[in-house]
Amino acid sequence: MGERETNYLSAEAEAALKCVSTATLTSQLLKRGFRNTFLGGLMPVRPELRMVGYAFTMRYIPMREDLDLVPEDNFTNLQRVAVESVGPKDVLVIDARGDLDAGTLGNILATRMQVRGAAGIVSDGGMRDAFEFADIELATYIGGVHAGRRGTRHHPADLNVPIGCAGVLVMPGDVMVGDPDGVVAIPRHVAEEVAHDALEQELLEAYLLKLIQGGSSIHGVYPPDEATLNAYRQAARNVSSS
Repeated sequence: MGERETNYLSAEAEAALKCVSTATLTSQLLKRGFRNTFLGGLMPVRPELRMVGYAFTMRYIPMREDLDLVPEDNFTNLQRVAVESVGPKDVLVIDARGDLDAGTLGNILATRMQVRGAAGIVSDGGMRDAFEFADIELATYIGGVHAGRRGTRHHPADLNVPIGCAGVLVMPGDVMVGDPDGVVAIPRHVAEEVAHDALEQELLEAYLLKLIQGGSSIHGVYPPDEATLNAYRQAARNVSSS
């Protein structure tokens, strides 16, 4: 099992990531040259739950009958080891190769992770017992629903190694943010600045939206020209001094 760096975000950055959208985050990452950061095709099981945490990765390989000849052992089976290893603010990110023909996890193991303080689960494979997740306070994003057992399609091969999930590279310790639209993976070394700049972008865009709602043309407003930016800065100063 590989090593990973976690819990390096400031409290202010974590708070910002809990309120900004994944759309804004992808825009900020694109400004920094990161083009492929949104895990497309995943659906939130609980859209009302936001997710911010650090990637704890698990890689599944295709199952072969000689890999699972003995009953699952909670101390050696890497799926079970992962469940008992995730801690507060961890997001279990599963590389299931986009294979939806079996479940990658079920409600009992998810409940154990919730109790351990995990921040979420992300899988580009299927999920068992999806209806049971309505009672689990754990943000969960999946490729689909499948009642079949994991062992019919997937064998856990690695923990905390670089993986691909929904076509996106996820490194152990990357910051994972989820909202009703889906999940974005933020490289750890830019996560702090991305969080602060994303919050500032959304404050500006809220101001621009009010202008558009009030009848303004998009010309000079979206994107904002210097006059609009100066008006926004003055409005922000007025708010902060009041």
